Amino acid sequence: MDHKTFVAQLDREKLADLQVRRDRMGLWHLFRHIGIIAVLAVFVAVGFTFWPLAVLPLGIALVFLFTLEHEATHKTPFKSEWLNEVVGHVAGFLILQPFIWFRYFHLAHHRHTNIQGKDPELLAGHKPETWRAYVWHVSGLPYWIGMVKQILGNAAGRDPGDYVPASAHGKVKREAQRLLGLYALALTSFAFTDLLLWIWILPLLVGMPFLRLYLLAEHGRCAFVANMFENTRTTYTNRIVRFLAWNMPYHVEHHAIPNVPFHRLPDLHQEMKGHHKVTSQGYSEFTKTYVKDLG
Repeated sequence: MDHKTFVAQLDREKLADLQVRRDRMGLWHLFRHIGIIAVLAVFVAVGFTFWPLAVLPLGIALVFLFTLEHEATHKTPFKSEWLNEVVGHVAGFLILQPFIWFRYFHLAHHRHTNIQGKDPELLAGHKPETWRAYVWHVSGLPYWIGMVKQILGNAAGRDPGDYVPASAHGKVKREAQRLLGLYALALTSFAFTDLLLWIWILPLLVGMPFLRLYLLAEHGRCAFVANMFENTRTTYTNRIVRFLAWNMPYHVEHHAIPNVPFHRLPDLHQEMKGHHKVTSQGYSEFTKTYVKDLG
């Protein structure tokens, strides 16, 4: 059975119920995620004893805002559309990933998941197959370099990618120009304090490798076919990772029915049991298996 057959056979009332969005669930999750970031940032900013030890967990909490931005591209974390838009833009600003541009990039990824020549994630080189490419990818540097180039290119009016329709080029350009203005404003703070270095820039740099390792498990070494049960991996992990990643380790579930909000993915997982073809018992296991076959 492929994912389309599974969805077609799912009870219609159950399917409708799984896709109900709720502001309360999203806001409660957001409050806790932002709360962790705030507490760690204050710990670093005040300079409490052993404060450098808080930089890494702060960075991990920050970079995993990617998963919130990702969810917001589907308009599923919250029932209120304006909340999805605001949160998506703020998360994108914090991790240097333009929200409007990323929505087009990501929806193209959903349309052509793991299809060579069409999936923009594959075109961007997100699946390294040599040790050199792997280390470079996991370092996070390709992401930062790529995002800086993308923002500058978008702001200059260059082609943002085939997945962005011509009618949206103006929006993407204006978004990038606004971001550049905000980043320039943030940089002016260095004339008075280096606080942003310690609570934003450095944490992002040290946290990004953890996000790269996490994201590699979503489709890495999966089949280049259209069936979501074969081209996507669900990874069984602990509740801390599921929390930070907004339940996206249930990734087969997300790709099979993208309109299911994060807080219902565990329920969809129960409905889907017995149909998974690609899973992993944790990110450590996935990483061990992945690196074993690197050239």
